[in-house]
Amino acid sequence: MKPAGGLFYRFTPNYRYAFRGGLNFGTVMGDDSQSEDSDQRKRNLNFKSRINELYVQAEFNFVEYRISNDKYRFSIFLFAGVSLYNFNPQGNLGGGSWENLRGMRTEGQTKKYKLYQIGVPFGIGFKLNASKRIGLGIEWGPRKLFTDYLDDVSGTYPDPNKNPPNGTRGQAYSNRRLDGADVINSQRGNPRTKDWYSFFGLTLNIKVSFRPEPCYTKMD
Repeated sequence: MKPAGGLFYRFTPNYRYAFRGGLNFGTVMGDDSQSEDSDQRKRNLNFKSRINELYVQAEFNFVEYRISNDKYRFSIFLFAGVSLYNFNPQGNLGGGSWENLRGMRTEGQTKKYKLYQIGVPFGIGFKLNASKRIGLGIEWGPRKLFTDYLDDVSGTYPDPNKNPPNGTRGQAYSNRRLDGADVINSQRGNPRTKDWYSFFGLTLNIKVSFRPEPCYTKMD
């Protein structure tokens, strides 16, 4: 888990539904050397990637809720939507700087994978009024992706005689195994399942109004 942050705007047409758009920023990382699986430790790959996400989503409140309303102060809610995100997996051979992996064709790809992709955010959360204009929340939102290269690992080790990685750096990042096994065309990743990432955390909601509050007068 790595720190993340974002900004959003929520429009609430009624007490049960809301629509929301926003930006999220975070980082995903992985390192086989830290794995509890012995096969992954032998594979010895690592990566990190910055995630920049633009999303829109709809929310459904289980009970009626709106900031500043004392009667409807909290609710569990579900949400789902669509996102456009950018990623760029990088690797590190140890002791040096992080290097972009996509152009190295570490699996001998004939076509580069796209760094801008569509995702499907969905999840669950809890909203709570803290004051007349401030609401707090906690939520968890996995992202279903349609790429398996978030970590630059998907298929098999390439055959250097047929589809070699690009250059000596590409070869070094392609096969980092510790056991020196012959791995040509053997499994490097799992192409049968796509990658995922998720955001989990707290939200701070500040109610804004684009029209003046009604003024009531009492006639004696």
